[in-house]
Amino acid sequence: MAAIRKVIITCAVTGGIHTPSMSPYLPSNPDEIADSALAAAEAGAAVVHLHTRDPKDGRPSQDPEHFEPILQKLKANTDAVLNITTGGNPAMTVEERLRPVKAFKPELASLNMGSMNFGLYPMLDRYQEWKYDWEAPALERSRDVVFKNTFKDIETILELGATNGTKFEFECYDISHVYTLKHMHDRGLTRGPLFVQSVFGLLGGIGPHPEDLMHMRRTADRLLGDEYLWSILGAGKSQMLLATQGAMMGSHVRVGLEDSLWIEPGELAESNAAQVSKIRAALEALSFEIATPDEARQMLGLKGKDNVGF
Repeated sequence: MAAIRKVIITCAVTGGIHTPSMSPYLPSNPDEIADSALAAAEAGAAVVHLHTRDPKDGRPSQDPEHFEPILQKLKANTDAVLNITTGGNPAMTVEERLRPVKAFKPELASLNMGSMNFGLYPMLDRYQEWKYDWEAPALERSRDVVFKNTFKDIETILELGATNGTKFEFECYDISHVYTLKHMHDRGLTRGPLFVQSVFGLLGGIGPHPEDLMHMRRTADRLLGDEYLWSILGAGKSQMLLATQGAMMGSHVRVGLEDSLWIEPGELAESNAAQVSKIRAALEALSFEIATPDEARQMLGLKGKDNVGF
């Protein structure tokens, strides 16, 4: 009998897209982010993907001082792989976005594989009151912001990863991003196995239809062959549907409050752990096994938690 396939669950804990007014459960200060990540790991997430926020007002931040207490608490209390963003927030410069990865040399970091429109402004219509004065203007600015990830930017981040021994979660929001990853890989700037996070449902990227998922998979298979591990990220209401469909097609999965605030239609998720538990139950009902952090490290070819800079 063939071995049951192990699935890596990634949990994206807070992100830089949603604002504090959108959910009382969105973690904003270092203790909330760390505790939410720990609970997600306990629920079955082998990888936790980390952004941070200014504790004064929940604004997205790439300040290493905001990351450090989170990383220290997580390293002391979980074996989960700690994945630090280089995406930050679309309004940040590349230099700002790189600060925590430079400082902490993680096992894994995210890397967006192309410049794109990144439309968050439709969320303005869903909320009438805002806790902080930065929230609504930040969403409105996305109407006229290009999330900049040029070839030079990507090369710079890949070079930093090579220096640090950091590997990447390659976030592909569209078909062209897979082609860019193939280009970088052919030039020897990446090393396998490539961890490809296919992102569906962000305005400006590929849509959330199941046909879009299948098209992304076919393209990645054709371009990358057996040199990659595939993972699925569905934004908003598409989160659980696309993750489950992807798993049945051979993918790993990502959930978390960065990607969706919801656990059911019209019902806010009260924690990241709740989303991890829900997708875990779906995967186990389909006879998949859930990868442990050390199994994820082996599958992804990571350097190990003792070789980081924190």
